Amino acid sequence: MAKREDVAISLDQGSVAATEKSFGKTAVDLLLNDRRAAIGFCVIALAFILAIWGIHLVPYDPSEPNTVVRFQPPGAAHWMGTDEAGRDIFSRIVAGVQVSLTVATGAVLLALAIGFPLGALSGYAGGWLDALIMRITDGIIAFPTRLLAIALVAFSGASIPSLWFAIAFGSIPSYARIVRGEVLGQKEREYVDAGRAMGESSWAILVRHILPNCMTPVSVRIPLNYAHAITAEASLSFLGLGLVPPTISWGQMLSKSQSYMEVAPWLAVFPGLALASLILGFVLLSDALRDYNGPRYRTARKIA
Repeated sequence: MAKREDVAISLDQGSVAATEKSFGKTAVDLLLNDRRAAIGFCVIALAFILAIWGIHLVPYDPSEPNTVVRFQPPGAAHWMGTDEAGRDIFSRIVAGVQVSLTVATGAVLLALAIGFPLGALSGYAGGWLDALIMRITDGIIAFPTRLLAIALVAFSGASIPSLWFAIAFGSIPSYARIVRGEVLGQKEREYVDAGRAMGESSWAILVRHILPNCMTPVSVRIPLNYAHAITAEASLSFLGLGLVPPTISWGQMLSKSQSYMEVAPWLAVFPGLALASLILGFVLLSDALRDYNGPRYRTARKIA
């Protein structure tokens, strides 16, 4: 009886190894002790707030032209100036953040929903199934991701669902490989043997105990995947393969600004700064998460 209790304790300890602290305490600790995380979180939070409520806060209709104020430089009436049709740049940037985050969120969730279970199945099952899944991911990796996205969008047409799939497709192997590597390491741990000794099924051991311990590297990858997806959407729109008007995209704005760089440089400066700031926010958060979960920081937290 005592031996069975010891096995249960070992299993419980293994299944909660990655969750010693609550998510809320971990997030607060990270934001208070890492400036990169704080800056990245503020930028991302502001972007999501503008994406949800910004369209109700902007001073002008982002799609309504006004030829009277064409090419007006930044000033009190138009903080970021106006474009070739007299549309307010600030209002259009706020409208564009919604498109960027909608496309990026869908692409990240789709890549995670496909890559995570593929990696878990590959690492836990092993054998021919592992070899098959890894060879498929190798085939996807062999194609340049941006070129692959262009080909998929050109084939399926420009729409938000097609952009989700086109951008997510190249990110699936990264999630699959990350999760596979973690599962391979975790399935040899003592708590897995304890689960088998208690008669738990392989499926229960994988879902309830192994996968929760694989979330740390995935959490680092997600912000980077957001940055990649935002860049990909802007690139496709810049090339004319993304969303078409009247949908507003930062990539579209940058593409149209090329013809007016000498007379109205603000047409490129402000959308470019918005795009770079949002990408930088996700990269900073990813770097902070990576270091926070690294061995040096974990050791320092244990000592403290």
